[in-house]
Amino acid sequence: MTSLPDYRPKKLSVGPLEQEILNIIWELNGATAKQIHQYILTDPDRELSYPTVTTVLQRLTQKGWLACDKSDRAFVWKPLISQEEAQLLQAHERLNQFLAVTNPDMVAAFADNLDQGSLNQLEAIAQRIQAIRQARQEGE
Repeated sequence: MTSLPDYRPKKLSVGPLEQEILNIIWELNGATAKQIHQYILTDPDRELSYPTVTTVLQRLTQKGWLACDKSDRAFVWKPLISQEEAQLLQAHERLNQFLAVTNPDMVAAFADNLDQGSLNQLEAIAQRIQAIRQARQEGE
């Protein structure tokens, strides 16, 4: 089972441009602002200033998504978590938000309107949770 990563960004929410830049950094396994700017401008329909890229990089660093390696002449921005870890954290956050604002009747009503594939997934999740809890109890 995949567990939540030990490290978590201070702020999980990111805007569309922040997400796009994170995706580029994950794809390139770290990048300079210039590389990110050039990557975005490979799309002829895009316009984005270099200062905007640097501002977004600084915001992502403040939110805890990136670290800046200043050891070379050019600053290289690197992700602090993998793309898979980010997806896991964001999914966990959305699930917690969903469960925090609902009651069991609302969840049941929601589940009652799901298609069969989604219901099968929920059942598989419930079985997996049961197996994990049973294994934990046997280990105690």
